[in-house]
Amino acid sequence: MGNIIAFVRDSLTNMVANIGTSRDKAASTFYSMPMLSDEELLNAYRGAWLPRKIVDIPAFDSVRAWRDWQAKKQQIELIEAEEKRLNVKGKILEAKIKARLWGGAAVVIGTGDQNLTEPLDVERVGKGGLKYLTVISRRNLTAGEIDRDPASEWYGKPKVYQIKSTDGVQVDIHPSRLVIFNGAAQPDEEIVTTTYAGWGDSVLLSVVEAIKQADGTAANIASLVFEAKVNVIRIPDFMQNVGDERYRAKILERYTLAATAKGINGDLLLDKEEEFEQKQASFATLPEVLMSFLQIVSGAADIPATRLLGQSPAGMNATGESDLRNYYDRIMAMQEVEMTPAMWRLDECVIRSGTGSRDRDIYYEWSPLWGMSEKEKADVFKTKADAARQLVGTSPGQEIIPREAVSDALVNALVEDGSLPGLDSAIDEYGKLSEQDPDENEVRAGAGLAPLTRPYGKTNQSTT
Repeated sequence: MGNIIAFVRDSLTNMVANIGTSRDKAASTFYSMPMLSDEELLNAYRGAWLPRKIVDIPAFDSVRAWRDWQAKKQQIELIEAEEKRLNVKGKILEAKIKARLWGGAAVVIGTGDQNLTEPLDVERVGKGGLKYLTVISRRNLTAGEIDRDPASEWYGKPKVYQIKSTDGVQVDIHPSRLVIFNGAAQPDEEIVTTTYAGWGDSVLLSVVEAIKQADGTAANIASLVFEAKVNVIRIPDFMQNVGDERYRAKILERYTLAATAKGINGDLLLDKEEEFEQKQASFATLPEVLMSFLQIVSGAADIPATRLLGQSPAGMNATGESDLRNYYDRIMAMQEVEMTPAMWRLDECVIRSGTGSRDRDIYYEWSPLWGMSEKEKADVFKTKADAARQLVGTSPGQEIIPREAVSDALVNALVEDGSLPGLDSAIDEYGKLSEQDPDENEVRAGAGLAPLTRPYGKTNQSTT
């Protein structure tokens, strides 16, 4: 009996002193998965501007400036022509958008091989060997069995993918023949169960609640506009007589006439004992409230408000440059960490298909996303020119690097960044510095004369 009394005493709580209770409203808060079906994702993307911009903006920015090939001029022209023929930039953009929306997408590297289940051998791709590029979303590309061999390149990834065609035919394809992009990466595929195994999540999954709250706030503010001004009329003995049907008809007729008169000349006709009052809703703080919700969406999507909303930065001395620079740095990191490895085989095929071989000196760099002003471009141009002068010295024998090598490198840099439009054509016409007759101009320089302006590489008939 004593044990029972002790148990009852130990389980007693004091509601006044808040002893033995949990009155914290957040105590029962927990995270749940806001699952979105394909239909909901499609409706959000097609019917709402925020989800569409969250999906499209990073995908577009990742390919907007594209990349600069580093190679000989003829090789660069062949590779860029091949990229244009296959619309590589457009295909990657399409795949990135679908991957972010659906959780995954892939670009099929078409080389004309009959057996698609075998790994792609890029060494066998010759001139014009890249036939087509096809973008397929994860809705039509099913991931097969996961590779569990730790020594395999594809460990943790599907060994094979199945393409489902409209006529019901299933085609197996090796992952090496695909440029695979995932949406939001899953932390552990072993504990994450999804309808589409082997793929990531839609980027909208983690931001959908913030989007709904912002859209709901905007909708409520829009509804409030219609209630911005409310007229209140106090009628003597209104509640006592409202039960009479004839009284209600007279009231409606009475105030219909009053509203008509007010609409004509702005005067409201009322009885002496009636009272009229106009109440207006205040919108003073609503813009800040809405912007707070939109900024939450901006943070959730990891896109600056200046880019997502297209608004100018707010606050004194605010330029928004730091936000945009940080965002562009993240995009460039995504290009290096995600896109470059995913596109490696495609790039190898593009180089071989364009040039017919693989020169190991060919590589590319992602173009910077931050555009410089004209003044900044002029400063960069001056800095490069001054640096070139320092490398070659002011007189013969002071060169740190051979003058011809510096000249060729500087010309290539100025052509690539567009500092001197038409420079490559001028070089083709007049020749490089290395094609100039050095002895003749050294003599002229020693005599204090200007160097010859004739086309380099051509022989003078006479010199005066």
